[in-house]
Amino acid sequence: MAHRLIAQLVFTGSRVLGRAFLEAYRQAAASQKYAAEAAKAGPGAANNRVSAGLTLEEACKILNVSAPQKGKADLDLVMERFKKLFDLNEPQNGGSFYLQSKILRARERIELEVREAERVAEREKELAGGWNPKIYKDR
Repeated sequence: MAHRLIAQLVFTGSRVLGRAFLEAYRQAAASQKYAAEAAKAGPGAANNRVSAGLTLEEACKILNVSAPQKGKADLDLVMERFKKLFDLNEPQNGGSFYLQSKILRARERIELEVREAERVAEREKELAGGWNPKIYKDR
């Protein structure tokens, strides 16, 4: 009787572990496909879902601001809304740590988008102006 119980326990345990490994393999394969597609799309496309998986649209909705237009955003308004919502959701005052972290990630996502756009605009400006080295002539 005991050997039947032990055999059943081993069989059930191996089924559970087998399913867990199979699911982990499926997730790893899906993640690998996603990373390969993101790499094909270009270096800027890798930032589409950073900051804990928030898209730019979600971040703007959380902070109730408009999306940056051509890399320009009112960062003062973003910071104002961030501070207000962050303080309102203080866990010591009965707020939610989860909401506080979402608000922080939303601010980070918007700032990342603006910095990336500024970097691209600066590079475009430099390329348009051409290479102009500073040469110092000896007297």
